[in-house]
Amino acid sequence: MRVAAVIPAYNEEATIADVVAAVRQAGGIDPIVVVADGCTDRTAERARDAGALVVEHPENRGKAAAMKTGISATDSDVVVFLDADLVGLTREHVRALVAPVLAGEADMAIGLFDDGRLATDLAQVLAPYLSGQRAVRRRLIERMFAEEPEADVSRFGIEVALTRFAERAGLRVKEVPLEALTHRTKEEKLGLVKGLAARVKMYWEILKYAQKG
Repeated sequence: MRVAAVIPAYNEEATIADVVAAVRQAGGIDPIVVVADGCTDRTAERARDAGALVVEHPENRGKAAAMKTGISATDSDVVVFLDADLVGLTREHVRALVAPVLAGEADMAIGLFDDGRLATDLAQVLAPYLSGQRAVRRRLIERMFAEEPEADVSRFGIEVALTRFAERAGLRVKEVPLEALTHRTKEEKLGLVKGLAARVKMYWEILKYAQKG
C-alpha cells in the first residue's frame, strides 16, 4: 500500500523542517504534504527546503480544511497525519504509527505521547481522542468527511470527528505509544496570556463540535 503524510501547519517555522525530516527518514512515505494554512512566517519555505510538497492556503482556514486539502494532493492508500509543532519526532515514531495499518491490524492508529513532558502526556491520558498523530486508510477518511460535513468547517474538532466516526463505523483502532515525543505548547509559541487564550478558544470550539454529535 502507498503511504502519504499530511502535515497541517500554521506558523510553525521553528519545528516544521525537523518534522518533515523525520518522515523522510522513515522511508516509504511519498508524498509528504505540508499544508501551510495562511502562514505569515517562513513555514512554507522551510518545509520546501526540507523536501516537502507544500500547498498554501491564502488565509487561515483551520486544521480540518488543511487536512482535507492535504488529502486531495495525494492518491495514496494510507494517510499519516502529523502535527507540525512536534518536538522529538523520529523515524521510529513514524514507522510505529503506520505499522498497524500496513499490517492489516487496524483501520486507524492513534499515536499517544509517552514519557515526553508531563503536561502533554497528561493531556493525552485524559483525552486521547484529541491526538493529531494518526494513520488511517484513505477511503475511510474520505468517508468520514462525506458523512461528517461539519468536520470540514470545524477549526479544532477534527480529531473528535475522527474518533466519533471510528466508533460509529466500528473501525479497528489501535493506540500507539510514541516515547519521548512532545510538542510546543500554545503558551510557548504565543506567550502565557495569548497562549492561554488560544488554548481556551481551542477547547471551547472542540466542545461545541463534540456537543453536535
